[in-house]
Amino acid sequence: MPENLNPNSFLRGNLVTLRPVEMTDAPLLQKWSNDPELRALIGEVMPSSRKDIDMYIEKTTSSTDRVWFMIEVKETGQVIGEAGLLRMFPPWRTTDLSIILGEESSRGQGYGTEAIRLLLDYAFGALNFHRVSIGVVGFNKNALKFYEKIGFKREGVQRDGYFFNYHFSDFVMLSILENEYYGTKPLQ
Repeated sequence: MPENLNPNSFLRGNLVTLRPVEMTDAPLLQKWSNDPELRALIGEVMPSSRKDIDMYIEKTTSSTDRVWFMIEVKETGQVIGEAGLLRMFPPWRTTDLSIILGEESSRGQGYGTEAIRLLLDYAFGALNFHRVSIGVVGFNKNALKFYEKIGFKREGVQRDGYFFNYHFSDFVMLSILENEYYGTKPLQ
């Protein structure tokens, strides 16, 4: 095992590992949730205190309809973001996905792509989901391009479904099915 690899790593790629969220992650989560640039992209409108973040971690780690991870750079162990599956509904084999690369220097390095692929492999393979969806703010062109590159398809638009800083924006819904992700024929 590489010297810097966290023994709590749950999903392991070539560039990043995903490990469970811990209370020691609270300062980073608080920093990211209060960052003005990130707030605009994720819809966070209220300030986040340490108590708020602690309650978020408690809710996230005890919930049965979500699984959440911190993203670490494999080579250095640096925590650069968070990602997870939420609103998991096994009877319909569907879930939503979320990812935030909180550290600006980590963007555009391939870390997000690998983290999403690890999550999709986990969702479709280990958890047996058939459909994974995500909502993206319409003005976030980089995110839309990113998800479409991975194979997500646009399903619809919630017109003026997002409000931030005195402006409305569309909210774009995307999804990917397991057969689209794996490049196979749909299950009948």
